[in-house]
Amino acid sequence: MFLLSGNGYHWYSCYHCLGFQSRFNEMKMRKEREEDDMFAKCMSEGKEVLICVCVCVCVCVCVHRQELCKRPEFIVDGATRTDICQGALGDCWLLAAIASLTLNDHLLHRVVPHGQGFQQGYAGIFHFQFWQFGEWVDVVIDDRLPARDGKLLFVHSKDGTEFWSALMEKAYAKLNGCYEALSGGSTCEGFEDFTGGVTEMYDLNKAPSDLFSIIRRAVERGSLLGCSIDVKSTFTCVNYRRHKPLVNSCLTLFVVLPHSQITSANDMEAVTFKKLVKGHAYSLTGVEEVSYRGNMTKLVRIRNPWGEVEWTGAWSDDAREWDSIDPSARSRLQNRSEDGEFWMSYTDFLREFSRLEICNLTADALQNSQMKKWSSSLFQGEWRRGSTAGGCRNYPASFWLNPQFKIMLQNPDMQGNPDCSFVVALMQKDRRKKRQEGQDMETIGFALYEVSKKRVHLKRDFFLSHASSARSETFINLREVSSRLKLPKGEYIIVPSTFEPNKDGDFVLRVFSEKLPFSSMCTAQSRKGKQLCFVSSLVNLMFLSTALMCAVKDSTSLQCISDPLHESQIDPSFKNLFRQLAGADMEISVTELQTILNRIISKHKDLKTDGFSQEACRSMINLMDTDGTGKLGLTEFHVLWEKIKRYLTVFRQFDVDKSGTMSSYEMRMALESAGFKLTNHLFQLIILRYTEADMAVDFDNFVTCLVRLETMFKTFKNLDTDGDGQISLNFVQV
Repeated sequence: MFLLSGNGYHWYSCYHCLGFQSRFNEMKMRKEREEDDMFAKCMSEGKEVLICVCVCVCVCVCVHRQELCKRPEFIVDGATRTDICQGALGDCWLLAAIASLTLNDHLLHRVVPHGQGFQQGYAGIFHFQFWQFGEWVDVVIDDRLPARDGKLLFVHSKDGTEFWSALMEKAYAKLNGCYEALSGGSTCEGFEDFTGGVTEMYDLNKAPSDLFSIIRRAVERGSLLGCSIDVKSTFTCVNYRRHKPLVNSCLTLFVVLPHSQITSANDMEAVTFKKLVKGHAYSLTGVEEVSYRGNMTKLVRIRNPWGEVEWTGAWSDDAREWDSIDPSARSRLQNRSEDGEFWMSYTDFLREFSRLEICNLTADALQNSQMKKWSSSLFQGEWRRGSTAGGCRNYPASFWLNPQFKIMLQNPDMQGNPDCSFVVALMQKDRRKKRQEGQDMETIGFALYEVSKKRVHLKRDFFLSHASSARSETFINLREVSSRLKLPKGEYIIVPSTFEPNKDGDFVLRVFSEKLPFSSMCTAQSRKGKQLCFVSSLVNLMFLSTALMCAVKDSTSLQCISDPLHESQIDPSFKNLFRQLAGADMEISVTELQTILNRIISKHKDLKTDGFSQEACRSMINLMDTDGTGKLGLTEFHVLWEKIKRYLTVFRQFDVDKSGTMSSYEMRMALESAGFKLTNHLFQLIILRYTEADMAVDFDNFVTCLVRLETMFKTFKNLDTDGDGQISLNFVQV
């Protein structure tokens, strides 16, 4: 287990978190109260909304000397959806997800571990477990909760004595940086962080004919479901109970529409005349079919996380439709209490609601062995400005630079049918945490292309001449975009991207199928078909190890790392030039090389350059100095001279706009032309090291970069004595 310093949560590999238990035992033995560093800092900064009071009366240190509850309970008679009532924070999307979670006891207690409470031996800490980008994370919190006037400010139970939901909300806020980060979101975020599943979205204006069957099967297999009504006008979600705006908007989609699209006063109030709330997240908790006046009527059960404000139309709590069905069905289904939960007809559901989200559970979240379990592949990736953030297909010059992932579909759904069904889900990482830095969700999507069996990173020409085989339905600024796809057997490349280029971000790409597809990341390969790599049991130097993880196009590319010519093969005119430049010792030092190169480069007015530094010139001498003198003799200088001439030709060839500099995208093509196929990570490091603030590479940086790459290749080749593409260095060699 690995403790992330300062963040207060643990990565863990087992279900029972030993880190929490040892921390619990320590606090219990010391008889001290835990105080969460993050929330204590918020209090010290005087943020009223985050002032916290203790839940437990026996060790209570309360703001304004008030107590929340004399006899607090963690869970009473099981965790249920009625334990969740929204407070003054616009996180209805999260609370709708929690309400759905309570319908599956197995899933609930993976997130809310057993054995917690305020009983004897209480230590003042709790822990909750959330799925985060391929890993389960254990979050530890103290028992202090935001309150005002003796009442919880945010989520609370209906009777005010049950605290599991409020503590869970706090743990999730800590995971995302603060309470404020939870304002506004999509229910599918909560679904996925509670299960590790993947969400499919349905536009109810374009609902498939079999959607009710899809919903019923989803409920039966334990999937989590949420629904919402889009707001055309504004982000505002009114707290109908108090007729005051929430702390922040309470929304399900981050789609900004202009205020000119307001169609009525109802849009401004965000509540329809039948008491449905627009821009608000609901849980879908059940489905039924009942016999009504001789016909079978389809019903869906919906819950408002406010714990009140319910649908008042047909099949609502006191609707007359209940009088016309079988008494036993009425007794089983009808609920007259004001608890936020209500029934409505499936027809009204399609008419009134805009969007449905269904979170399908992955194999490790399914308990019932009768349920079909999905297989999945997961990749971690990143977009980096200037290197791997190429934008969508609207930017053909840079689209090919995006990370690429290969999948092989080899198991058709049915015999005699070549099509294979699968789900692709692209999720951006840690965007809520970055809200405090002024950042938010990027607009993301993906495309798939059928390819040959050759495993390579596809270039610009391929995308200019080939249409996509499939793609995400849209680019949208949600945390995740997913699509259910069906394609013939074959091999495909998935290209995830932001909508615009040069947008930094990290992401997780997941592929789900009932029949596992083969999948891999596309990288450069050596001519032997092996990835060149670095192995060392003594050191872990990121740059060196990454630098050596690159490959060349073919054997001729290594001619650039050539041995010096014999002196007799050198042109006499070049010998005369060398005598003039070298001086009496007939060798060129670092300082002399710097003077020579800067004098020559200054004559090329079409090139923008700051001039060669001594460090760059020293790198050149290190590459060419075969006799260990620290200077260049005639043959060594001749080889360097020819290299620089070749570099100049390549530079001008790929400086397409004739700006005298090379863009980061032109740089990648130039490096490949010079003989280097680099991994995405190494290219990112090169861009960080050799580009200016405007992401441009001038000529001296271009030459320095190629010289250092050649030096690394040369070093690697010399140390790779058995030619297996791996070397092992001890500390002295490094």
